[in-house]
Amino acid sequence: MSDLFLLSESQLRRIEPYFPLSHGVPRVDDRRVLSGIIFVIRNGLRWRDAPVAYGPPKTLYNRFIRWSRLGVFNRIFEALARKGGKPDRLMIDATHLKAHRTAASLLKKGLFPAVSDAPKVA
Repeated sequence: MSDLFLLSESQLRRIEPYFPLSHGVPRVDDRRVLSGIIFVIRNGLRWRDAPVAYGPPKTLYNRFIRWSRLGVFNRIFEALARKGGKPDRLMIDATHLKAHRTAASLLKKGLFPAVSDAPKVA
């Protein structure tokens, strides 16, 4: 896993207090699964395209969905941001936008108004 992203032990220790308690069955390795989630999101991959070294894609997906609904990631981000102090500037990045695969055909089907002043070609 040397070429893959992996959280360091110190990074994991900083965010562990925000993890929910395990009920019954022990969780799969948190470090590996969270590293896989970060890798997938950072690279814009589908869950099933995650490298095998991170574990089954279903595990990554389920953990991400479950912890997102519980607000775990929000608490982690808030705590890390709070420790970082007040930022000098804020930036918004909109370089990653997804369009549904049918978005290109909406104009052809007449479901989206033409925005061009050019005359329509028959």
